[in-house]
Amino acid sequence: MTETDRKRLHVITWGCQMNVYDSGRMADVLAPLGYAPAAEPDGADMVILNTCHIRDKAAEKVFSELGRLRRMKEATGNCMILAVAGCVAQAEGAEILARAPYVDIVLGPQTYHRLPEMVARASRAGNKVIETDFPPEDKFDHLPESATPQGVTAFLTIQEGCDKFCSFCVVPYTRGAEQSRSAATILREARHLTAQGAREITLLGQNVNAWHGEAPDGTTWGLGRLLRELADVPGLLRLRYATSHPRDMDDDLIAAHRDVPTLMPFLHLPIQSGSDRMLAAMNRKHTADDYRRIIDRLGDARPDLALSTDFIVGHPGETEADFEATMTLVRDVTFALAYSFKYSPRPGTPAAGAPAQVAEADKDRRLQALQALLREQQTEFAAGCVGLDLPVLFTGPGRHPGQIAGRSPFLHPVHVSGSADLIGTESIVRIVANYPNSLAGTLVQERRIA
Repeated sequence: MTETDRKRLHVITWGCQMNVYDSGRMADVLAPLGYAPAAEPDGADMVILNTCHIRDKAAEKVFSELGRLRRMKEATGNCMILAVAGCVAQAEGAEILARAPYVDIVLGPQTYHRLPEMVARASRAGNKVIETDFPPEDKFDHLPESATPQGVTAFLTIQEGCDKFCSFCVVPYTRGAEQSRSAATILREARHLTAQGAREITLLGQNVNAWHGEAPDGTTWGLGRLLRELADVPGLLRLRYATSHPRDMDDDLIAAHRDVPTLMPFLHLPIQSGSDRMLAAMNRKHTADDYRRIIDRLGDARPDLALSTDFIVGHPGETEADFEATMTLVRDVTFALAYSFKYSPRPGTPAAGAPAQVAEADKDRRLQALQALLREQQTEFAAGCVGLDLPVLFTGPGRHPGQIAGRSPFLHPVHVSGSADLIGTESIVRIVANYPNSLAGTLVQERRIA
């Protein structure tokens, strides 16, 4: 293919790590058509806006961005192909074409393996393409191997969809039912990623610990067994997984935290609320004490395990007593990291039309109090790392000359003075200082990949 045959593709990604993974895979699917990455949308031959429907006013943010992209499309004489992908596309595909008729392609997250066909259809004058049905085939069976290395750290989607139907969440409606990839395809992709230089892989799923995939011998494995098999992939130093649900933390997965040194001692396990009444209203189907017991068992299996979680404040019906139960749980468990948000109604979800919606002022006050407590715990955990010798995986250059940056086992960014040839290796670092968003350290011992 000559340089003049090449086309420029720009992908704008909003939302979760799975959207980041999906954006990369869309680029892989389009590469055989001659599309190469473009750093900016201006002047690109194709722009994909990969959307997320989790946060408040998601659709309006999409239309605002589309207005900006429309001007760029017009500057190309309307030759630019403009596509909207992801969860907003899945939920509001017809509305997107009605309000933004200059969009050429609307596709849901389960159909991007069909992008070459969609591009061919859209390239015919006047054709508009909308693909938001859930196809019968598994998209992963139709994806090529990734052509573009992700880097030292990589994402690998192993599970999609959700059967939990939390009252506040649109994921079951936009991503569909829970589906697990086969173990063989996951292992093959993991080997491919490590061959490209990945040393840490994060397994992704809407409910990643609900993964139950077909094994090479025809049996079914759970996530614990998959982690054990992945730990043997040559060149792979670290494993992580996200995002989990408490109901799917089974015995074997908890044991894997004890048995698999490659599995990092950092777990994101969302609870959303510390109030049993709110957990029931959210349809979480576990209690706060169920969560505490899981944490105790994980701590017994891996004493150095650090925790991350999610909270929603102001879910319909939440009282001051319910909120105080959340604060109590935070004090009981303690978290190294947490993400907390005000409840915002998602159209079509049960909570959106529920009575006893909480006033915005009460949501704001509660969120500020919760975030202050969580910041205190996060700061205390980071300060507790000072003086420790921690393995750090170096991922790239630091902000200053002669500096390299990496990740601690607990996902802290770590900066040290060191040479660039350490990138892609893991070394022991003595942590000497903590800052609001990072740690600083000095090299103690280099541990290079053979």
